[in-house]
Amino acid sequence: MTKNKPTHIDDNGNVKMVDITEKPETKRFAMAQGTITMNKDAFELLVSGRSKKGEIFPVARVAGIMAAKKTHELIPLCHPIKMTSIDINFELDEKNRSCRVISKVSGIEKTGFEMEALTAAAVALLTIYDMLKAVDRGISINNITLLEKYGGKSGHFINTDTRE
Repeated sequence: MTKNKPTHIDDNGNVKMVDITEKPETKRFAMAQGTITMNKDAFELLVSGRSKKGEIFPVARVAGIMAAKKTHELIPLCHPIKMTSIDINFELDEKNRSCRVISKVSGIEKTGFEMEALTAAAVALLTIYDMLKAVDRGISINNITLLEKYGGKSGHFINTDTRE
């Protein structure tokens, strides 16, 4: 298999789920991020941690964790996998009125956790949007990206791409 060949397409061009039967279980890890930017009023609510819908960060954290666990139900060709750790963190940037969400997913499996980490970050960001949209309909979600992954035969990947 060449690195440029899509793994979810068979030789006849049909969609398929990748067969991981023979792959060994290895320790795996993936980290993803995304950023949400908003107006001053929404950012003040975010910093306070509270909106009319409740506490923002705990709700977004739980939403991200739940999303990682349900990734195989949302993305059609993802395998149901056993995660042993899901961590969601938030970094506020007052100057840009933004919040960076970082998700980390790990476990011992036959396949990686990239999709779970990306899904966790995306849903945590969407939850923040949902909790603040009454204050700012122009909230922007950007740069949902895989930052790092390791485990399996593809080795260790660190994203050095700085595009925004």
